[in-house]
Amino acid sequence: MKILIITDAWHPQVNGVVRTYENLSNELISAGHEVTIISPLDFPNTMPMPGYKEINLTIRPYKKIKMLMDSQEFDTIHIATEGPLGWAARKYCLRRNLKFTTSYHTQFPEYLARRVRKYCPPLYKTVHKAGVRFIRKFHAPASALLVTTDTMSVQLKEWEIKTPIYPFTKGVNNDVFKLGDKTLFEELKKPISLYVGRLAIEKNIEDFLKMEWSGSKVVVGHGPDENTLRKKYKDVVFTGKKSGEELAQHYQSSDVFVFPSTTDTFGIVLIEALSCGLPIAAYDVIGPRDVVTSNDLGCLNDNLTLAAESALENGSAEIRSTHVKQNYSWKKAMENFLSASKV
Repeated sequence: MKILIITDAWHPQVNGVVRTYENLSNELISAGHEVTIISPLDFPNTMPMPGYKEINLTIRPYKKIKMLMDSQEFDTIHIATEGPLGWAARKYCLRRNLKFTTSYHTQFPEYLARRVRKYCPPLYKTVHKAGVRFIRKFHAPASALLVTTDTMSVQLKEWEIKTPIYPFTKGVNNDVFKLGDKTLFEELKKPISLYVGRLAIEKNIEDFLKMEWSGSKVVVGHGPDENTLRKKYKDVVFTGKKSGEELAQHYQSSDVFVFPSTTDTFGIVLIEALSCGLPIAAYDVIGPRDVVTSNDLGCLNDNLTLAAESALENGSAEIRSTHVKQNYSWKKAMENFLSASKV
């Protein structure tokens, strides 16, 4: 099949959406499909996202996206994100009566409302409601909406989204994220709690940085809040961005993975950590609730300190790594994607 994927999130960004479509594309190509990606890299006019300069948003993309989509016929069109490119591709498909699928990767209403609350708290509920209406409108004409978890599906239905919802799992590169020796942090006080992800307000990272902990805290990642957090939390080890085998070594050398976010729809870092043998400590919210399904995998609690301490007491690295191999793969994600495309 000739498959077109339109995404506002692409290289050089490093996040779950980029990694999802990078790995999905590789799997599709290996299976004999032809994949075309339309991303901000195809557009000369972009601007940094307000408050998040690492993300480029395309400016008035419709004319160029029309040219790109007119250039050939596709068997499947998938719109991955609700940004400027996503809306332009949606407009193109509706004008030509073309079927397309969409996916929901980010808790956009919560993401937007939290950023507004930082400057004007009373507007939180109003902005959140507006965000829900935005999401409902964007996905309404899609033939299928791909969603990572069952609890996310329930929430979207509670928001009165009528688009047919289909599962869309995630995977892990088991050749990289696997059990291994502890080669880092020998000089740090144990146990070591680890965070991996963007350093931004929507990730709720300060709940991790402020939590009581008898050992050491390590933060891997970068983002708009990095400099502020480095200055504020001088007892925390900030490593900057890591990827591939170097990132795997950071998982392998830690003792517990702490995930403070309440806005992620899944969190690929959760299954990467489990694949490297780490237990998870997180809040009982969408994302962690669907991944941490037994005490062997970690603990969910409103108190992150208690969650982390409890997570250290149960299960084994082997159990957690095996669980990921048995339940998550990019091949299965590809199968989910193709099934929804046939609707």
